[in-house]
Amino acid sequence: MDVLWMLPLLLIPLLMWTSSTFVFYFKKCFYVAYMMCLALVAIPLCILKSGGRDVENMRIIRSLVRHVKYFLGLRFEVSGLEHLQTEGPYVIISNHQSSLDVLGLMEILPDRCTMIAKKELVYAGTVGLTCWLGGIVFINRKKTSDAKSVMADAAKTMLDDQIRLWVFPEGTRNQNGDLLPFKKGAFHLALQAQAPIIPIVFSSYRNFYLRKEKQFNSGTITLKVLPKIETKGMTSDDVGTLSDKSYNVMRSAFLEISNSVTHSNGPVKH
Repeated sequence: MDVLWMLPLLLIPLLMWTSSTFVFYFKKCFYVAYMMCLALVAIPLCILKSGGRDVENMRIIRSLVRHVKYFLGLRFEVSGLEHLQTEGPYVIISNHQSSLDVLGLMEILPDRCTMIAKKELVYAGTVGLTCWLGGIVFINRKKTSDAKSVMADAAKTMLDDQIRLWVFPEGTRNQNGDLLPFKKGAFHLALQAQAPIIPIVFSSYRNFYLRKEKQFNSGTITLKVLPKIETKGMTSDDVGTLSDKSYNVMRSAFLEISNSVTHSNGPVKH
């Protein structure tokens, strides 16, 4: 009987060595389960620190999550951090490829910064509760009127509480090797608050992570923080111009850093 219990333990390293599909599912399951366990630790710490929902809890969440990258064989190369030294409220926008973005986000998350996320995330068990405690703003993407109302409230909160908000303007995960067109919510938010926009670009994950092909190898992710884009004096009439400008600088940076990372890491092994 003891031998039978040992078989799975012996099989796991063998499958990790021989099956890329097994590695993909093993890493994905580990990532989700481990994040839920970390959230279980974060919940009482956040309540003890702040007594409930507070953006200051993001400091605790950030410190708990930063080491997860090592278990997944990932490392980050960051440039342009000086652009996050801007005083007061601002809106961060970045491209969105997978749930792994959370690791890069926590790598460079500035103080008094939280996120805007889809409403469904609040129901994700311990992770959802931790997100709520961290002050994350939840929006219903299916109801445009609700989303606009939340953005208006978020702009007021940014100014009243002097916080920063991180938004994914593509609106959904995208791993097609380019950026999707931007939705306008983040830009309405920045204009209503008259807060600058700071674009951040994650290099493509395609050299180590391919969801459809079930590939999840070790890899390097480049994070590039771009210079802030001012919104002072701009109005809602400038939303299109602001969105286009942000998209163009981010797409240019995305293609540049993704090409350099691919060449340095080499192609994904099949």
